[in-house]
Amino acid sequence: MKKKNALYKGTLQNIILKLLASEVKMYGYQLTQRAKELTKGELEMTEGALYPILHKLESDGIIFSEMQNVNGRDRKYYLLTEKGKKQQVAQEEEMRSYLFNLNTIFNV
Repeated sequence: MKKKNALYKGTLQNIILKLLASEVKMYGYQLTQRAKELTKGELEMTEGALYPILHKLESDGIIFSEMQNVNGRDRKYYLLTEKGKKQQVAQEEEMRSYLFNLNTIFNV
């Protein structure tokens, strides 16, 4: 995670869950690239930031992983569990409220 991405650090879990909710299943590198693409290069999620969150989400039953062979290579895909889908919706609502309030404060 680059220094300019410090504000994103506290929201990485929300970002990961939102990406998984919109794409159904993704592998780690795909998550980093999609976040970078959506933010026009502003958010560069490093493996060091991504994988500890993925592992914690998996141990908490929020996501699960499955191995899939793609062109002779095993690739680990992450998917939301039912619990994860509910948590993602709740976190998104909380994030929208937070962003609304920040917008209100900064546009005074």
